Amino acid sequence: MRVLVLLALLIIVGSLASGFYFMITDKGKTDRAVRALTVRVAISVTLFLLLMAGQYFGLLPDRHL
Repeated sequence: MRVLVLLALLIIVGSLASGFYFMITDKGKTDRAVRALTVRVAISVTLFLLLMAGQYFGLLPDRHL
């Protein structure tokens, strides 16, 4: 589960970086930046739902401090 979360975070950061790159280079002529940022939001929502499901099904350990 930890590897899956880390992989998703890396993909989110990569999508954010590509959206920034497309925003700078395309100067609003194409919609590549919008697509990259849409992918980022979709992966973020999926990761959030995955974490909620992992907690519900007991795949994530409880940490009591």
